[in-house]
Amino acid sequence: MAKRLTREEVAHVALLARLEVTDDELDMFTGQLADILEHANDVEALDVSGVEAMAHPMQLRNVFRTDVIVPALDRDEVLSQAPSAEDRRFRVPRILGEAP
Repeated sequence: MAKRLTREEVAHVALLARLEVTDDELDMFTGQLADILEHANDVEALDVSGVEAMAHPMQLRNVFRTDVIVPALDRDEVLSQAPSAEDRRFRVPRILGEAP
């Protein structure tokens, strides 16, 4: 097993990342990061030579429906239902305080 992560190494990484950490946080993060790195070492040590590479652990299939061309809605009918229409388009309020 590789050497355990030290408090000084975590403080150095925090400095490089421009993170302000308290002494209590430094102690907590040192233990947490060391545990994460130890787990990563355990995973790296696994023999996966006979395991097929995959992008997802479950077998996926295409769940999309096929595209079917259907008649579009009538523009005039739709615009007749709109609260406001102008030049054969929906009229909506201006945004971001723009002047009219």
